[in-house]
Amino acid sequence: MGTKKVDLSSYNNDWYRPGASILKRTIWYFLNALFFLNPINPSSKIKVLLLQMFGAKVGKGVNIKPGVNIKYPWRLQIGNYVWIGEKAWIDNLGQVTIGDHVCISQEALLLSGNHNFKKSTFDLIVGEITLEEGCWIGAKAIVCPGVTCHAFSILSVGSVAVKNLEASGIYQGNPAEWKRERVFEE
Repeated sequence: MGTKKVDLSSYNNDWYRPGASILKRTIWYFLNALFFLNPINPSSKIKVLLLQMFGAKVGKGVNIKPGVNIKYPWRLQIGNYVWIGEKAWIDNLGQVTIGDHVCISQEALLLSGNHNFKKSTFDLIVGEITLEEGCWIGAKAIVCPGVTCHAFSILSVGSVAVKNLEASGIYQGNPAEWKRERVFEE
């Protein structure tokens, strides 16, 4: 086995581009704190308008609860009739696409960035996240970079998706594993 070390002094992510000027990011930081993170503002309409003003594509009937944290709205696309629960965090260093009729429950985390633990410099890794139509991300669940949750899949409470979820699959655990098929009652 080779020498093991982590050298954060040589960390460099100069290659990463957040997609907006420092001024735009600073203004967004304060608006996010004032209107999204702040539990006193329950209005989804104001939040949707602000997201659109900062470049997000947002459909109709979107419900954004208090305490939601969104890193970069210009890297966010939200479909129609989406619910985003209290204290959910969309940490979208990369593109995050949320389809129609998706539910993101309380304190769920969409994590599009991570670090390469195999490199002593702890290099940044960025991957897109896609939540297709009708999927449900349970409370305190985590979707990792590069993951697609296919249509109508469920990531159960507290579970961690490190790979794609099959359509209509119910997944549970860390890492999340397929448990059974999602069946709708008539």
